[in-house]
Amino acid sequence: MSASSVYADINLAALRHNLSVVRRHAPGCRVMAVVKSNGYGHGALELACALAPGVDALAVARIEEALALRAAGLHVPLVVLEGPVGEEDLHRSGQAQLQLTIHHESQLRLLSSYRGASIDCWLKCDTGMHRLGFAPDAVASAWAALTDMPSVRAVGLMTHLACADDRANPMTAYQVERMQVVSLGIAAQRSIANSAGILAWPETHMDWVRPGLMLYGASPLLGRSASDLGLRAVMSLHARLIAINVVPAGETVGYGATWAAPEQMPLGVVGIGYGDGYPRQIGPEARVVLRGRRVPVVGRVSMDMITVDLRGVAAEVGDSVLLWGDELPVDEVAAWSGTIPYTLLCGVTERVERRYRD
Repeated sequence: MSASSVYADINLAALRHNLSVVRRHAPGCRVMAVVKSNGYGHGALELACALAPGVDALAVARIEEALALRAAGLHVPLVVLEGPVGEEDLHRSGQAQLQLTIHHESQLRLLSSYRGASIDCWLKCDTGMHRLGFAPDAVASAWAALTDMPSVRAVGLMTHLACADDRANPMTAYQVERMQVVSLGIAAQRSIANSAGILAWPETHMDWVRPGLMLYGASPLLGRSASDLGLRAVMSLHARLIAINVVPAGETVGYGATWAAPEQMPLGVVGIGYGDGYPRQIGPEARVVLRGRRVPVVGRVSMDMITVDLRGVAAEVGDSVLLWGDELPVDEVAAWSGTIPYTLLCGVTERVERRYRD
């Protein structure tokens, strides 16, 4: 292995552990595991294959994501959360036996003229997110239209939570109440809970839960760490120390000369940067783990490199550096970057090798 290699270690045992946390919090519910955006950056096919034996369905955002999983031989039920965009999507979905989320009047019109293989659907209700879905007063008519279509086999009812990460926010209770009202008289399986709902709002569990972020070992709740919630990191991001240099006191480091050495000191150069998905906007609190110690990141993040403060660390060129993982939660790195863990995990680029272990 070259000293400059960068890789993401993907722990499939940790993934299955996190799934067991889902099952423990939502006993009796069916589980629709979300593997969209390349499995939140972990590798959609590999994660889907690991999850499939233990879940009732998998969910992706787009039809192309689902078709790629089908083409790879995955036979678990697949739900497309954005649903069809055009007529061709319906034919491809019918042939591949995909389940489609129907959230807009234009999709009802598409389905009304479709005569291909039967398709299972999820009708999406907008209970307050105001992104996708039928307004509550339009759900009954949309439901009636769907169930009357000869090409539609089964229909479920779903909505999406806007503020479930915050236990103090009344929005979730309001959305649950609206969902209960709109589903009166509709004999359908219901799905509300995302990861935050699963962990913090038992009243959202209904028939199906849809875990995403928690499966990958990051916290979906404000003020709670992943370890607090019993979750394990699935991805550990690693790079190598590729140079060690002694910098005189007062000399600046990196683009923009934004950081100056407070004394003559050793600096390490790590072969990873924003070209790999490490956040350029990382703040001054940022740390990486080197030889079991957290060491500061200094200067600006470059496309291919970062620099770290090596004072007090007996480091050598070639040493492994942990950017996030078991010893350094991605939640912390996201906070130092002013973003959320979803952004970091999904942002790991294709040039980073994924190494899977069980």
